[in-house]
Amino acid sequence: MENRRDFIKKITTGTAGLAIGGAAIGMNAKSYGRIMGANEKVRVAVIGFSDRFRSSLFPCFMDHAKELNFEMVAISDLWNRRRDEGKEFIKNKAGWDVALCRNNDELYDRKDFDAVIISTADFQHALILAEASNHKKDAYCEKPFAETMDDAKAALKACKANNNVVQIGSQRRSTANYIAANEYIKSGKFGDIVMCEMSWNVNQPGRWRRPELVSSIKETDTDWKRYLMNRPFEQWDPRKYLEYRLFWPYSSGIPGQWMCHQIDTVHWFTGLSHPRSVSANGGIYQWKDGRKNADTLTAVFEYGSPDDSSKGFQVVYSSRFSNSAGGTKELYYSNGGMLNLDTNKVTPEGGLRAGEAKAMKLNENLLKEYELPKVAMATGSNTSGDSSTSAHVRNWMECIRSKKQTNAPVEAGFNHAIACVMANAAYQTGMRTTFDEKTQEVMAGGKVFKY
Repeated sequence: MENRRDFIKKITTGTAGLAIGGAAIGMNAKSYGRIMGANEKVRVAVIGFSDRFRSSLFPCFMDHAKELNFEMVAISDLWNRRRDEGKEFIKNKAGWDVALCRNNDELYDRKDFDAVIISTADFQHALILAEASNHKKDAYCEKPFAETMDDAKAALKACKANNNVVQIGSQRRSTANYIAANEYIKSGKFGDIVMCEMSWNVNQPGRWRRPELVSSIKETDTDWKRYLMNRPFEQWDPRKYLEYRLFWPYSSGIPGQWMCHQIDTVHWFTGLSHPRSVSANGGIYQWKDGRKNADTLTAVFEYGSPDDSSKGFQVVYSSRFSNSAGGTKELYYSNGGMLNLDTNKVTPEGGLRAGEAKAMKLNENLLKEYELPKVAMATGSNTSGDSSTSAHVRNWMECIRSKKQTNAPVEAGFNHAIACVMANAAYQTGMRTTFDEKTQEVMAGGKVFKY
């Protein structure tokens, strides 16, 4: 059986056993740019008919499909149940009679689509994105971008080489309050960031669990070997197929699912690509159900200028599944106060006051009260109820038309992948991790982190 390196090489060169439609693979960038006119229909295939696609991505797509002239034409999913459900769902909701493909080989045999939405298992995102790029397809790719640096580098290389339109599912980048926060911080009014505190807490025993589906699926209903892609082979396990977020190396769990959203804002607001270092610990303290990924995790990131080691700040990230107090928080601190992305307010809370400043012959430093503007986003006749994802999907659709860069391009996904791999490596090894710019590898204890 081929090893991981061979599999990735085949994916990035477009030769992973694919039945390639000859016309598509031979097009150069110039001819690809002429595929569709301004009024020509854009045809989209879905790779992975997931809960995320059903509940959010599809309704958000439908918010804009008529106006921007988009249509769904095919579903590729390894599980026969999901294929059948997807066909019925889309037919009932939109009236489209989509084609069904048992795998991506069958999908890319087709010549009737222009773009894909990728909503598969976490560990598959990057390699499926690389595959789509090598077939000259624009792509909306759910986060996390990748769970390993090998996969992340493969996808980045393919997307840069083929110059396809890519939107990573970091929808904060299309959300009003985050756009305003980014502009405010970049204006210099906030001052240097000195600390960030982020949390994502729930009390949900069923989070990422699918007991009914686990009991119903059979190996003969799907294609287990294709599912594994470049992960080490093991015998069929329905939990790792349907509850993959609980098991490494199919998911890192908390870092890949939640941390990647929040740490992406740090990169966006500061222009920094990745942390200098990460330390982390945690464990399975509450839900002892056979899972391998933590139900409680705390990670400490150090960020700073690569050219000036004296300038930097910390990000403290914590998440737990056993108590929801605190909810989801993102707090940015400067010497003059705080930006709270829960209340969407800038306040002088914690800033340098006159008394303390005078003792050291400094000036008082207090931010002026400021409320992040409620920017109205052009989302058409929004019926999905998810304005941030709706705006994000619309941005991708518009960029397919214009060939402009999306709000969350492939580099944004690559960068959040670095941070998440560093956090997962720190948790898995118990060591402080760093990133080697030359090799583009995450280092733990002087060694490259691999699963």
